Amino acid sequence: MNEPLHAVRFPGESPAYRTARDRLLRAEIELRRQVEATAALRRALPLGGEAPVDYHFDDEGDTPFDTDIERQLRLSDLFEEGKDTLAIYSFMYGPAMAQPCPSCSSILDALDGEMPHLRQRINVAVVAKSPIQRIRHFARERGWRQLHLLSSAHNTYNADYHGESADGRQIPALNVFVRRNGQIHHTWCSELMFVATEAGQDPRHVDAIWPLWNLLDCTPGGRGADWRPSLRYDAGHASS
Repeated sequence: MNEPLHAVRFPGESPAYRTARDRLLRAEIELRRQVEATAALRRALPLGGEAPVDYHFDDEGDTPFDTDIERQLRLSDLFEEGKDTLAIYSFMYGPAMAQPCPSCSSILDALDGEMPHLRQRINVAVVAKSPIQRIRHFARERGWRQLHLLSSAHNTYNADYHGESADGRQIPALNVFVRRNGQIHHTWCSELMFVATEAGQDPRHVDAIWPLWNLLDCTPGGRGADWRPSLRYDAGHASS
């Protein structure tokens, strides 16, 4: 029989519960090891390809509630002094879409709150294909205050870095770039979305930045077979 992994117990728990919980805890320990090993492999990646263009993005600044000034920023402008890593999330909100992707919006709801912390370490931007005025309007409606929102309406960033398909369908992608010796290189993309999933699996390619699923995975009901986040919830019921 396996020895208990620790001495902590909770009110009313049975021996059967503790046996099952220790079995799960061993799996969680292995998962933690695998997460750490995977992160180490990611950090050890060689430099990817150099960015083919110093893309010009339409920009609304870091504080969409405080300014209506439009400007253009280059990809290179997104690197602040002393920070040589840039993460860009491709937000599914193309000009032909009636509304933004609810799942992307859920991710960005959480990311908006994390931005003051993330800015201490890296640069972060969110890119969508819609015109910047349309993106700004939704951000204000949503209450986002910290995200650095950009429009790729006038460049090929989405197509080059797989934020959209050849027919214009928008794709949720997270790409990471680094600046080395004055050059910008791609280093990582959430490529799990490009490989086939096994039956019953979620793609999980951007789960690392999506707290919603990580919390639900800790509950008995899990993610649910068919439930997905909506843009709005009325009177306790989801509505897309």
